[in-house]
Amino acid sequence: MKLRLLLAAAFMVAMLPAVSGSAAPAVKPRVGFVAYAGSQPTPRTLDGLVLAGFLRAEKELPIRGAVRYIAPTRGPGDVLTSFGRQDYDLVVAPLFDARPVGIASRRFPNVDFLIIDAQPGIPPKRRAKTIHRSVFRAEQAGYLAGYLSALMAERGHGHLISAVGGFRFYGVTRWIVGYRAGAKKADPKIKFRVDYSDDFANPSKCHRVALSQIAAGSKVVFDVAGACGLGALRAAKERGVWGVGVDTDQSFLGRHILTSAVIRLDRGVFDSVRRLVHGTLRPGSTTVYDVHDGGAQLGRISPKVPRPFLRRIEKIRRQIADGTITVPRPKG
Repeated sequence: MKLRLLLAAAFMVAMLPAVSGSAAPAVKPRVGFVAYAGSQPTPRTLDGLVLAGFLRAEKELPIRGAVRYIAPTRGPGDVLTSFGRQDYDLVVAPLFDARPVGIASRRFPNVDFLIIDAQPGIPPKRRAKTIHRSVFRAEQAGYLAGYLSALMAERGHGHLISAVGGFRFYGVTRWIVGYRAGAKKADPKIKFRVDYSDDFANPSKCHRVALSQIAAGSKVVFDVAGACGLGALRAAKERGVWGVGVDTDQSFLGRHILTSAVIRLDRGVFDSVRRLVHGTLRPGSTTVYDVHDGGAQLGRISPKVPRPFLRRIEKIRRQIADGTITVPRPKG
């Protein structure tokens, strides 16, 4: 909040005639980033992607940035408090745990906070003017992945595709709801199976789940289970079926990856910091990213996909972007 006043003051100063021959110093907002211990900037993980977006903002925008890491045995509250006490202009909350933001925003009413990939039903529920949210239409990326998966399953004389979820909550089911809808659009007769590992960390659990799906006839396995899901994709490779990645482009895992359903969380960070710098970060703002602006998209598509299928998936993408197709999402 105070930054907007500082920017306005700097603008007024810049408009005054120069009396000393020297320009007034530019106001550089201070932006803090709360990171998990061991996080590295990489497009291969969600927390790494968000960190990469922040470091890009630090490099390209006139800000004073700082990254501070959550102690392995502590929650993010300590780091949020540290930034708050130093009166930072904007603090990027940790990706997977925004719960302490509500408390921090009450303690430090002059500090703005950014929640990346905000989801319904997850605190903080208070709509404070200093809490900003970026929302990603992951179900739209899932829809595109499901549409392509059904096409490829039918091409391989199969009529079953599947998904391996981690836990049953909005962050997972949004992908699966979109995936199922996209598959039904491509092939109304397609059969769909979803099972949950109740785990995000142990790849062996998702490996077993995926093997059972493949044994039942699944031709494409969609991973929606974090690190656990790497086991599902490994099972797809072992059994010679397609795997579909999630969150980030997972084509680096091998030629068995058909595509990935991707959300560009790095853009959510960079765009918010840019609006802060330009003085256009509206109080309590919510920014939605979707297929239309590339915030939700497919990753690299296997070169084995026939060109007619590529044209069909592009047509579907345009129809989602222009609103011709409305992709369902779970209630939050």
